Amino acid sequence: MRETLADWRPAIDDAIADLVPREIDAEYLESYFGEPTYEYDPYAVQRSLSTPLWDLLDRGGKRWRAVLFLVFVEGFGEDPAEYVHYACIPEILHNGTIIVDDVEDGATIRRGERALHHLYGQDIALNAGNALYFLPLKVLSDRADEIPADRRLEAFEMLMHELNRTHLGQGMDICWHNEHAIRATPEQYLEMCACKTGCLARIVARLAAILTDQPAEVEQAVATYAELTAVAFQIGDDILDVEHSLGRAGDFGKEFGNDIREGKQTLLVIHALQESAPDQAERLQHILSADSNTDEEVAEALSIIEDAGSLEYAREQALELSAQARAAVEELDFDEETTRKLREFTEFVIEREE
Repeated sequence: MRETLADWRPAIDDAIADLVPREIDAEYLESYFGEPTYEYDPYAVQRSLSTPLWDLLDRGGKRWRAVLFLVFVEGFGEDPAEYVHYACIPEILHNGTIIVDDVEDGATIRRGERALHHLYGQDIALNAGNALYFLPLKVLSDRADEIPADRRLEAFEMLMHELNRTHLGQGMDICWHNEHAIRATPEQYLEMCACKTGCLARIVARLAAILTDQPAEVEQAVATYAELTAVAFQIGDDILDVEHSLGRAGDFGKEFGNDIREGKQTLLVIHALQESAPDQAERLQHILSADSNTDEEVAEALSIIEDAGSLEYAREQALELSAQARAAVEELDFDEETTRKLREFTEFVIEREE
């Protein structure tokens, strides 16, 4: 799977550059947004949109959403090279969400460097993040000659539905973050992930199915696969944050004890609170609800989580979700190579080290 990700990344970045060039000029603005009523300022757009976006993209990121889209397209019998521009839709949406997410979480590090709102200001970060919710939609409207009107409408309606649910998930996450008491259940946590992370993955699968004119039952099957895989990915991300902080993972690109410092209610935390002795659970809750923590307090919280067996519990949950994801597409008529890639992807999201 790593090879597939690496092979497609240059083409994906080239397609993103067609949508948002590294260098903004008046010709691009007029061709993409129409003639100005008075006069555009290319320099301002460059500084407030293109520069922050490419700063983030150039730091890394696996582009797995775009690549998974292309894997589905190829599995549906189409040439993925003809669909690379559409693959940008979920990728750019994802980057928009993490820019806004970092502001809302008060994150300091993203992909190994300072979060964009610390570098460019909160106002620019929020505007850029919000713009990235809408810019990708022009990929559909600008290619009206390639996709029939009924399928474009179906794609727009799908995007509206899934993006709305994405914000439900983010709202749950923000609410929990702002509360001192940890009251979320494992089921509510998984629902939050299914909305916040899973809906972006569902966009990947459903868009590929819609654009290649697949039956409704096929679209539902690949959407289920993508959602389950994304929830497993999020749990894997939470596990990596802990393992990185314990010195057992690679370069994770986040601050030591990032989730603890942010007071995030992860599946590991919820499990640890349920399984720990009352005094340990109370101590973990106190550390998570504090406005700031020392490295020693972060280490103490990590120890409580580890002692409760929460790493093993979360990993088992992620593995089960991955197995369910594979089962969702087992009956589809994919070729052997596509089936292999989809199977490997569910393993990659759990076993990755960064």
